[in-house]
Amino acid sequence: MEYMTGPAAPTQGNILCCQCGVPIPPNPANMCVGCLRAQVDITEGIPKQGTLHFCKQCERYLQPPGTWIQCALESRELLALCLKKIKASLSKVRLIDAGFIWTEPHSKRLKLKLTVQKEVINGAVLQQVFVVEYIVQPQMCEDCHRIEAKDFWKAVVQVRQKTLHKKTFYYLEQLILKHRLHQNTLRIKEIHDGLDFYYSSKQQAQKMVDFLQCTVPSRSKSSQRLISHDIHSNVYNYKSTFSVEIVPICKDNVVCLSPKLAQSLGNMSQICVCIRVTSTIHLIDPSTLQIAEIDGNTYWRHPFNSLFHPKQLEEFIIMDINRVHEKKKGAGAGARSNKHTLAEAWVQKTSELNTDHQYFCCTHLGHILNPGDLVLGFDLANCNLNDEFANKMNPHNIPDVVLIKKSYDRTKRQRRRNWKLKELERDREGTDTDDERQYQDFLEDLEEDEAIRKNVNIYRNADVPVESDTDDDGPPRISLAEMLEDLHISQDATGGEGANMMTE
Repeated sequence: MEYMTGPAAPTQGNILCCQCGVPIPPNPANMCVGCLRAQVDITEGIPKQGTLHFCKQCERYLQPPGTWIQCALESRELLALCLKKIKASLSKVRLIDAGFIWTEPHSKRLKLKLTVQKEVINGAVLQQVFVVEYIVQPQMCEDCHRIEAKDFWKAVVQVRQKTLHKKTFYYLEQLILKHRLHQNTLRIKEIHDGLDFYYSSKQQAQKMVDFLQCTVPSRSKSSQRLISHDIHSNVYNYKSTFSVEIVPICKDNVVCLSPKLAQSLGNMSQICVCIRVTSTIHLIDPSTLQIAEIDGNTYWRHPFNSLFHPKQLEEFIIMDINRVHEKKKGAGAGARSNKHTLAEAWVQKTSELNTDHQYFCCTHLGHILNPGDLVLGFDLANCNLNDEFANKMNPHNIPDVVLIKKSYDRTKRQRRRNWKLKELERDREGTDTDDERQYQDFLEDLEEDEAIRKNVNIYRNADVPVESDTDDDGPPRISLAEMLEDLHISQDATGGEGANMMTE
C-alpha cells in the first residue's frame, strides 16, 4: 500500500560566522554569540561596584540625598534601593531580571544579578547577565547622632506637678511605657517636681504634649528661642519648650471644693476624697457616696487644693461600725458609687488607746472594714485647716475624721508580691527613702484599684513563687490572669554570634 505525501517543508539553512566561520542560524549581525559579545559589551558604562550606607544603631539604609529607610535583607525595598544607585546607567539598556545572590550577612557585601538586553549591530538583540557588588559601609544617621550626643535637642517637654507625692508620675510613667512614647526621646531627666523629655524635633514633642493632655488633667504652654538664622536662605533654627502642668491632686487626697463647684456637681459636700486620677479627677463624698468627675478645664476654672500631706495620715482602729443601707438623696443629688458601701463608724487613734477619746465619722469603706481593723485617715478635728474654702465652711459640716484606706502589713505585702513593673531609663538627681515609700504606695494602689490596673502592663516576677490565695482577709492581690510574661531574648535563641551580624 502506498501513501501519498505532500511536498516537504522547507528547512532553514545555516550560515558561517563572518568572524570565526562557525555554522550558525542566520541573524542580522551574521556573527555567532561569542564573537558578538567579543565585539560589543552592552554592560559598558554600567558600574559593577557600588556603596550602600547603613546605620548600625537604627538598622536603616541611606536613600540619597538624605532619607533613611528600613529594609530587610534581600527584600524588595532593598532591591529597589540598589537599582536606584545605577538607574542612570541602566537607561541605555532594557532590564529583564534582577535578583540577589546570597552572601554572608556579616560580610558587608550585597551582590545583585542583573539580566539586560540591548539592540546591537543591524538590529540584533543581545542579552547579557552580569553581577553588581555593593559594599555596605557604616554611617550614623542624623537621628542616631543626636541620640548619642544627648545634648543636641530641638524640643523639650517639661512635665511638672506642684505636689509632694509622685503617684501621678508613677502612673504616667506606666502609660508612656505601654504606648511606647519614650522611644523617640533623646534623653529623659528626672528632677524634684517632674520630668523633662528631650526630642530631636518639635513634632515629636507636640505628640507627647497631646498624649499628656489626653491621659492626665493638665494644661500646657509653649515657647521658643532663636538659635541661629541664615539671612541668605531665610532659615531659622529654634529650640522649643513645652511646659505641661498636671493638676496638684493625687489619689487619697482630701480636698475642699468651692461652694459653686460643689453645687454644680450635684450639691455634694465640699469635703471629698480623691479616689483616682486618670484623664479626670474622680471624687467621692464619704458621707453620701456621691461621686463626680472633674476634667482639667473645670479644675483650672475652679481650682482647689489638698488639705493634707500624705505624711499626715494617722492610724485608727475601728471600734464599732454600722453599714447604712439606704440614705435619702438630697435635692439635685448626683450619681452614687456602686463599688463602695456607706457606713457609720466609731474610731480611735492607735496612739491614744490609753484614753477614752473616740471619733464618729461616715466612711465609704464599709465594704472592707470590720471592728478591730486598722485604717488610715486624716484628723480634721485637731488640725488647723489653711484653706480658703474650708475656713468659710460651717464647722458642723466638717467631719472630725476622714478615713482613706484600710491598713495592711506592708512587709508581708512586699514578700507576697509576685509581679513587677518596668521603669523608664532616665537620669536621676538622686533618690531617697521617701521616693521608695511613695513607689510602694503606688504598687499598693495598683493592687487595690482594678480600674487603674487596666491601663498598666504588669509583668510576672519569676523570682517570687506563686502562692495559692487562700487568705480571704489578707490584702488585695493581682491575679495571674492580669499579668504578662516578661520576655527576655537570649543569644542562644537568636543564633549566638549570628544575632549581631549586622551590628558588628
